[in-house]
Amino acid sequence: MNFSPRQISDINALAAFLACDQTGGSRPERLASQWHEDAPGLAILLGNAVLETAERLFLAMENGLTCRLLIAGGIGHSTPLLYQAVAAHPQYHCIAVQGRPEADILRDIAVNFWRIAPQRILIENVSTNCGDNAIQAARVLRGQALTAHHILLVQDPLMQRRSDASFRQVWRDFPAVRFTNWPTFVPRIDDGGNGWADPALHGLWSWPRFISLLLGEIPRLRDAPGGYGPRGAGFIAHVDIPDAVEQAYRRLNADFGQAFGDRA
Repeated sequence: MNFSPRQISDINALAAFLACDQTGGSRPERLASQWHEDAPGLAILLGNAVLETAERLFLAMENGLTCRLLIAGGIGHSTPLLYQAVAAHPQYHCIAVQGRPEADILRDIAVNFWRIAPQRILIENVSTNCGDNAIQAARVLRGQALTAHHILLVQDPLMQRRSDASFRQVWRDFPAVRFTNWPTFVPRIDDGGNGWADPALHGLWSWPRFISLLLGEIPRLRDAPGGYGPRGAGFIAHVDIPDAVEQAYRRLNADFGQAFGDRA
C-alpha cells in the first residue's frame, strides 16, 4: 500500500498511542538494566500472532531479565493467525499448532528455541479474548499463590493499551500491583509510506489487518456508550484518548474505514 504524508503521520500517531510503551523504547538486550530496584517479578506475555513480541521478550530473559513468565492465551478468533505465523516461520514450523492454545505454542517456542527454563514458565491456556486474558491470568496467579508487585505486560503493540486497561480493571482491588507496558517495539511506517521504518522487523501484520486494528481499537477504548470503558460496556478501566489521536482516527477512518472495516 502507498500512503500520503498526512496518512503516514496519522498512522504512526495512532500506532504509538496504542503501543503504550512505558520503557522509553528499550531494546531487549538493555531492558533489565532499566531497574536497579523494584524490577518486575513477573512478565505476562499475551498470546498474539506477532511473533516478534514473544521473541524480544525471550531475548530480554536471556539478557538479565530474571522474572518468572506467565504466558496467557487459549483459542480465540485470532488464533488461526498465530497458527499461520508459526507454520510459515523458518525455525518454528516444526511445532504442532492445529487445535492447540496459544500459550502452549508460545511455551514450546520459549523452551525449545530460546532456552527458557520450563520451571520459569506458568501457563494460562483457556482465555479467549483480551479481557479474559486478564481474568484468567489472575486466576492462575492466585492458584499458584504467586504475588508480584511489579508486572511487565507484553502484547501485540496494537493491542497493548487495551490490554493494560483490561488488567487495570481486573486488578483494581490490588492497588499495590504496578504494571509496566512493554510492547517490545512500536510500529512505524517509513517516510516513503512503503514499508516499516525498522527493516529488522519481520512477520508483522498484513496491511489490511494493520489498518483494521488501528481503526478498531479507538472506538473500543472510549469511555462512553459503545466503548469498553466504565461508562460503556465496563470491560476496561478508563483510558484518556488525546484529542490529537481522536482527530487522527477520524481522518483515517474517513480514508480507510469503508474499505477495511473492523478487524480485517
